[in-house]
Amino acid sequence: MNRKVVITGMGVISPIGNSIEDFSAALKEGKSGVSRITAFDTTDFDVRIAGEVKDFDPGLWIDKKTFRKMARFTQFAAAAADQALSQAGLLTDDEEGRRRITADPERTGVVLGNGIGGFEIATESFKKLFSQGPRRMLPLTIPLMISNEAAGNISMIYGTKGPAYTQITACASGTDALGQALDLIRAGRCDTVISGGSESCIVPFGIGGFQMLKALSATHNDDPEKASRPFDRDRNGFVLGEGAGILVLESEEHAKKRGAKALAEFAGYGASADAYHITAPDPSGDGGGRAIRLAIADAGLNPEDIQYYNAHGTSTEINDPTETKMIKTAFTSHARALKISSIKSMTGHCVAGSGGMEAIACVLAIREGFYPPTINLDNPDPECDLDYVPNKAQYGTINAAASGSLGFGGHNGVAVFKKYD
Repeated sequence: MNRKVVITGMGVISPIGNSIEDFSAALKEGKSGVSRITAFDTTDFDVRIAGEVKDFDPGLWIDKKTFRKMARFTQFAAAAADQALSQAGLLTDDEEGRRRITADPERTGVVLGNGIGGFEIATESFKKLFSQGPRRMLPLTIPLMISNEAAGNISMIYGTKGPAYTQITACASGTDALGQALDLIRAGRCDTVISGGSESCIVPFGIGGFQMLKALSATHNDDPEKASRPFDRDRNGFVLGEGAGILVLESEEHAKKRGAKALAEFAGYGASADAYHITAPDPSGDGGGRAIRLAIADAGLNPEDIQYYNAHGTSTEINDPTETKMIKTAFTSHARALKISSIKSMTGHCVAGSGGMEAIACVLAIREGFYPPTINLDNPDPECDLDYVPNKAQYGTINAAASGSLGFGGHNGVAVFKKYD
């Protein structure tokens, strides 16, 4: 359990960029990826905006025969995984022209987070079922829509034969998947794990369902870029996003042996349950605060060693002040010196995809020495009285960063990353 784990590759498909370079530039710029929904006709909906992935061509990373048999969330995950494995230097083509991982396949795992599965597949098959009968349903309805499809497909595409499974803890899924991957390497069960999260639910059923929960912002249809405003007193709900963030994790020994470049150390992980409510976090902040403390202790650090905290920061009435309490509970006096931000102000809330994207944001912050901003923070909520890096990126040395995710059902997951020496 003492094996050091490093990150050697990253890939992203997001509302603000479909490469690490574009994603990093957008974070520094404070660019919003929220716009009017183009995926379907929103005439009958109160909510008409989302953080859609733009200009996505799966054929850039996956062959046509393969991606045509994938749900959109799986296409996102596979594309981001290809980017990450390429950066890690772990891909080759076999004699049949197939992309294959160069690490020992039996010592390579895939652990992904997903919250909902192939919503667009389910929607289409429900339509056919109720309008034309069961014989007109999509033949691959079940294998395309189930949440484990992304992990299974990545395993098949690259020939990995270690553990391959999916973590489902709602919006905490991506972060929790990374934590499970960390433990697999520490325990010696794997040398390499492809991990992160992916989601795509910007479909009528997804928007409609969250709209009925009164969870989405419905007042910025005419100025969508202003809709996601974490920690601002005028926030009124989150903006649904989509995408994937995938990281390649390796034991330090394995990475050194093959001469790989470590981007950062994945130093610690903590998780807890609120045991409070099916959608709302415990207003005391105790559950999330415990997860933060556990992750920092697991990393062998003290609270004051963390310079940057990537908040869950959903832009909802309850989450933001509660998360502020979590941070104060965990960091005590250091909370006032901590730089905190929510990149959901730019990407929207990408559900399980958020954990992977936000882990990548932390690694980029460490490597490139910048604090991503919380955009649209024009009128701070008095209950949210910490330093949320308002509107413009800031720059400085970051040796350690943490990322927190909170999921419906009271799931709390926190990951800690360190500069690799």
